[in-house]
Amino acid sequence: MAHKVTILSTGYVTHDVKRYIVSKPENYTFQPGQATEVAIDKPGLRDDKRPFTFTSRPDDKILEFTIKSYHDHNGVTHALWDTKVGDTLLLDKPFGAIKYSKPGLFLAGGAGITPFLSIFRTLWSQGELRNSCLLYSNKTKADIICEHELTHYFSQESNGLLLTLTRKSAMGYVSGRITANVLKEFCPTQRDTAYICGPKEFVKNMREILESIGFEPHTLIWEK
Repeated sequence: MAHKVTILSTGYVTHDVKRYIVSKPENYTFQPGQATEVAIDKPGLRDDKRPFTFTSRPDDKILEFTIKSYHDHNGVTHALWDTKVGDTLLLDKPFGAIKYSKPGLFLAGGAGITPFLSIFRTLWSQGELRNSCLLYSNKTKADIICEHELTHYFSQESNGLLLTLTRKSAMGYVSGRITANVLKEFCPTQRDTAYICGPKEFVKNMREILESIGFEPHTLIWEK
């Protein structure tokens, strides 16, 4: 059964990413890292569902989604970009394999940071964001989602944060893709648990690299 929720506010996060704050159905619960199927409650769009990750905390009184829109085709994310306060969305039940179990290494590519936002925000509010590190890869600096927030979290906890850019270099950022050497230099002792989210090719490459430097397959967590 779909839940109807109302858009309470929207705002820019990057040039192609928006934050959507929506009402929260009564007794609706999820675990940090999970997602749900979302449809726009308008004629011709109600059956066109797409999975989006919650970026709010489970105990927040609202729900938040941080969604990248692709304007090169007339899909759901393109239509979401033009929604307004007061419009309604349809949500299904939460699902997903990315759930926090213990401190570890987080690897994100582009919009793949979104499930980790809920995890980081929840852990930060509980004073539990310790002994974890984040490697976050983007094409350019302008594509980084919630950079200041992530920098604040990890600098306050004295944990590791490494931002890499694959297309346009900038001072203070590592140029190029995440490699085995980058991982070994950035987190030399971390071989216990790794959380991975991003485009399919990114996830595949990160899994192969992690296993090559000593991570056991069962310690890798990603959306299968």
